[in-house]
Order: sequence, then structure tokens, then C-alpha cells
Amino acid sequence: MKRVEHKKNYGGDVTYECIKVLKAWNTLDEFRGFCKDNAIKYLCRAGKKEDEIEDLKKAKWYIEELIKCLEEFKE
Repeated sequence: MKRVEHKKNYGGDVTYECIKVLKAWNTLDEFRGFCKDNAIKYLCRAGKKEDEIEDLKKAKWYIEELIKCLEEFKE
């Protein structure tokens, strides 16, 4: 899962990591769409590139990220 979470080319696990910036700068609906779109993208391409499992893990990661965001919003 390390290859999926907090990749260095996306800022790693730092304050200005891309996903954190997108979450902060976008509305909940925009961020929801971003996560859903990326999950769909990885599901659609799973099995068409080198590592099907990695693409499925990436889709799962975006779904889990959206769930966390929605749970935080509910609180």
C-alpha cells in the first residue's frame, strides 16, 4: 500500500501534499467529485496497465479518503 499512499511525487506526507490542498481549497461537493472521479478512473483502467492490484488499491484509497471527509463533515 506504500506505493499508493502519500507518494513523493505528489508531495509525500507533508503539510502541502496535493490531496490536502485540494481538500482545503475545494467545497465538499467539489472534493467529493474529485475523489469519485479518481476512483472511477482507477477502476476503469484496472487490468489494462502493468499492475491491476495497484490500480484497485488506488481506487480504494480515493473511496476511503472520501468516506473520511464525509465522516468529518458529519461531526
